[in-house]
Amino acid sequence: MSTALRDDPPVTVAITRRVRPEDERLMQAWVEAGTSLAQNFPGFLGTGWLRPGPGSREWHMLYRFDSRASLLLWEESRERTMWLRSAQDLVQHTRVEHRTGIEGWFDEPQPRPVDESGAPEPVPPAPPRWKQAVTIWLAFFPTNLLCTWLLLPVTRDWPLVLRVLSMTLLLTPLMTYLVLPQVTRLLHPWLVRTRRS
Repeated sequence: MSTALRDDPPVTVAITRRVRPEDERLMQAWVEAGTSLAQNFPGFLGTGWLRPGPGSREWHMLYRFDSRASLLLWEESRERTMWLRSAQDLVQHTRVEHRTGIEGWFDEPQPRPVDESGAPEPVPPAPPRWKQAVTIWLAFFPTNLLCTWLLLPVTRDWPLVLRVLSMTLLLTPLMTYLVLPQVTRLLHPWLVRTRRS
């Protein structure tokens, strides 16, 4: 079944870890080992990491699974537990975020290529906010117009609050699970296109 039609959408985990600058090579090896382990789990879609600059103590890491259920298999696995234990004296975990909201609609689930050193390339940034706003409007306006027109014979005499309430109750899941994922898939080439220098 298409991911867009499932109740368990893709989830991206963003982690910030702090590492001593002199442990950079150990950190790279540790990240690569974790990626190799995660790739063997069902639903793994990719990973990436980046640092603000050379010598920075912070490492920002992302990994993505096709569903929360797949992510849970990885996060509760013996392999991941052993991998995390192996870095107890190497890394300090400073922040973890699970993202499945609006930013997830604009992510293209695919494994990330690696650079010449074998490290995963950084995950590309989400599209600009104005492109996200245009995409949401292009999905919402015709859907809202169609639903309003179809329900008008039934809701014509309802109080305004009840009409708005019923429309939002109907449109929110419709937009989240069906319309917006399809529109973003259709507009993906435009969403990820960057301005040529």
